[in-house]
Amino acid sequence: AFWSGKLPKSCSASEVSVSSGRAANMGGLFSYFRGLLGNREMRILILGLDGAGKTTILYRLQVGEVVTTIPTIGFNVEQVTYKNLKFQVWDLGGQTSIRPYWRCYYSNTDAIIYVVDSADKDRIGISKDELLYMLREDELASAILVVLANKQDMEGCMSVTEVHQALGLEALKNRTFQIFKTSATKGEGLDQAMDWLANALQSRK
Repeated sequence: AFWSGKLPKSCSASEVSVSSGRAANMGGLFSYFRGLLGNREMRILILGLDGAGKTTILYRLQVGEVVTTIPTIGFNVEQVTYKNLKFQVWDLGGQTSIRPYWRCYYSNTDAIIYVVDSADKDRIGISKDELLYMLREDELASAILVVLANKQDMEGCMSVTEVHQALGLEALKNRTFQIFKTSATKGEGLDQAMDWLANALQSRK
């Protein structure tokens, strides 16, 4: 990983800066979305329940292939270049004990990639609750939302329409968002999602 670390014990500025791999002190660890978007710094979070495929998606975007991953206990930070765009992506762990600390990283976030395991019907309700709770945060009021209905290659998975309905996305107001069906292991759907996100961010220049 470009940088990885443990989540803070609290969301105080000192805790977050230390846990984030000296992000503030290293001046530039926070996200870039240069080139197409000029010099404006952009910050993207990949969130979702544990096992949804967040880290697999991160490294599929970075190196273009499947990388063996282990559950993220803390976070991974990677600089990803996508079609001449460079941006910093923060992949936060999704275990029950870790989710309360997501909010420590909401500040200055421009976009959220929310990953859902389409085959995990038992926890889709939990995924919905976490998403809606997160979107109530003032710091994320203007963040663009990309929902990835992942693991579409698995037998018996929910369709993208079913995931859309299960998450209650039709109720979202005043939020720029889109949902895509993806398979991180096969790389399917990621290009479409990233193209849409790049265009949505560009429109805010």
